[in-house]
Amino acid sequence: MIYREAVLDDLPRLLEIEQLLIEAERPLDASIKAGKTFYYDITELINNRDTRLIVLEHDATIVGVGYAQIRASKPAHIHTIYAYLGFMYVSPNLRGQGVNQHIMGLLTQWSRDKGAEALYLEVYSQNSSAIRAYEKVGFSTCLVEMKLIL
Repeated sequence: MIYREAVLDDLPRLLEIEQLLIEAERPLDASIKAGKTFYYDITELINNRDTRLIVLEHDATIVGVGYAQIRASKPAHIHTIYAYLGFMYVSPNLRGQGVNQHIMGLLTQWSRDKGAEALYLEVYSQNSSAIRAYEKVGFSTCLVEMKLIL
């Protein structure tokens, strides 16, 4: 298995993984459009110097992914810079083997090196396995987002 930074040649597989992620999250969020839709501008994530997109290759196929992006904190926070984590995905056959934990470790170190003082991410409240994975690396629940579809 090889962990590395994503490159533009990875775009076709990353777009496939984005659709797998969306499909997995659709049952958790009725407001996600039906059919093919997109969460990310993956080309921008790869090219942005304030973003690090990590992939895991296994048998020459990308099977894990995640990014960290440096952002300015809200003025009310004690930190000035944080890293937002997103596009966290591991193929089902590799889950529970520490892949997500390793990707998060690489992203955490990169974020520290860039001056980030905190990490943030979003996870669906019904996604208990993802919540447990994030708790294993030190995350805790901070804010609950609520919505009402009109």
